[in-house]
Amino acid sequence: MNQPQKNSVLIVDDEPAIRLNLAIFLQDESFNVVVAESAEEGFSVLEQTPASVGIVDLRLPGLDGHQFIIKAHQKYPDMKFIIHTGSHEFQLTDELKAIGLTANNIWLKPVLQMDKLVDAISNIQMSERSQ
Repeated sequence: MNQPQKNSVLIVDDEPAIRLNLAIFLQDESFNVVVAESAEEGFSVLEQTPASVGIVDLRLPGLDGHQFIIKAHQKYPDMKFIIHTGSHEFQLTDELKAIGLTANNIWLKPVLQMDKLVDAISNIQMSERSQ
């Protein structure tokens, strides 16, 4: 299996405008970005281009974002995740907490402070390299 590239990010979101805007911004910030519009496509993308961080929408057609994160973590245990949701009521499940997600991994749509998202991704990637 291929190793993820440095600064590699997978965006899984079924909303084209959100997916595109995040991808363009992160590419401008020197991240290697791959995108998918569904969880199923996300798995196909990861087979070809492993990512160190996934930005995942929860409400996806087919397999939802929660299950994508759980299954992706099983297959790629070093991959870290940011939940990107429009739900202000979302609470982390015990399953997500067990794989290391905290409230800091939840970002509400729309992200208005993209520089803080860049910092969050960078911090996640730095912490995984120091382990």
